[in-house]
Amino acid sequence: MTREDAQALDAADPLARFRAAFALPAGVIYLDGNSLGPPPVAVHERLAQASRAEWGEGLVRSWNTAGWIDAPLRVGAKIARLVGAAPGEVVVADSTSVNLFKLAAGALSLRPGRTTILSEAGNFPTDLYALQGLSALLGDRARLRTVAAEDLAGAIDEDTAVVALTHIHYKSALRWDMARITAAAHAKGALTLWDLCHSVGAVAVDLNGAAADLAVGCSYKYLNGGPGAPAFLFVAERHQAAIRSPLTGWMGHAEPFAFEDGYRPAADIRGQITGTPPILGLAALEAGIDLQLEADPAQVEAKGLALADLFIGEVEARAGDGELRLATPREAAARGLHVAFAHPEGYAIVQAMMARGVVGDFRAPDIARFGFSPLFLSYAEVWDAAQALAEVLGARAWDQPQFRTRAAVT
Repeated sequence: MTREDAQALDAADPLARFRAAFALPAGVIYLDGNSLGPPPVAVHERLAQASRAEWGEGLVRSWNTAGWIDAPLRVGAKIARLVGAAPGEVVVADSTSVNLFKLAAGALSLRPGRTTILSEAGNFPTDLYALQGLSALLGDRARLRTVAAEDLAGAIDEDTAVVALTHIHYKSALRWDMARITAAAHAKGALTLWDLCHSVGAVAVDLNGAAADLAVGCSYKYLNGGPGAPAFLFVAERHQAAIRSPLTGWMGHAEPFAFEDGYRPAADIRGQITGTPPILGLAALEAGIDLQLEADPAQVEAKGLALADLFIGEVEARAGDGELRLATPREAAARGLHVAFAHPEGYAIVQAMMARGVVGDFRAPDIARFGFSPLFLSYAEVWDAAQALAEVLGARAWDQPQFRTRAAVT
């Protein structure tokens, strides 16, 4: 493909109009929206309103007058539209790790007598760490079992309480067939718990269509909610009255402002809220979600996959480094919206790319990772990024001391 071909695709792109809605620095091709999305322009305006008018002038009254107290459910209902859930099945609360811990414990409460939490070896570390912590806390009442991806469906047995998986793998971008795995789990009487961090706002998700039970997700990637933005969780309506959270904070109480000594959980999704909602984070997130909701999810996924295909094709056609290896499924339907290339000098390569204005990231031990966020990236930019990677490899531009020095965040 020529750059002119890429520009022709941009001219016909139905999502091109969204680029102007983002505050992006000049001279940067940002291929890391799968790690931290850039701020929508509306976020700055919304934060100013929330801090100056609602907080600064309304003060504590804004819990009622500005709708702060309803924000976790209101924003959750918007996210529900992106993941194939009903409005009362999603709430914004806590972090992804905390929500995973809560829902894994909740799954065990729904399947008394079962002790196994089944996951994939090599799953995102925080997921495994949270599940390890839950297992250590519960002793012989819970155990985490991890198996290779190809063995997972066959490993579900009568002791499996919940299958906990990341829908799109953080390194390889491998996409699980949610409906197939959920059906396999249900056939054995188990539940499913899906991590949607690399899915929501990127690929079409239909939790209820797949009969999923539980899910968690972050909001600072494709939803552009900002660094440390609050996460969300999904509990299918059929489980809400019976599931129990191990973190029984006051906002999960049936009547938080009754100030009772004893805990009475809310019988709906509110029972999964723990503490006071982070209002400024919610304000920024809601602006990002409102922008995302303007786009057709099918077009978002289709463009993201097309951008990734363009990048893979151009890199492989032009990069002459025999050590570079595609570590992402080649078939578009089998992956999400980021591409991983393995190389022994992956970290230095990413740093050399950044020096040329192309921002990706690195995942140990050898993965150079590039994300393709459809709302702000153009085909021409992705073409340019592929050429930059080919040049970095061809000239061994990465082979400099400043590119080999590891920073705290990779």
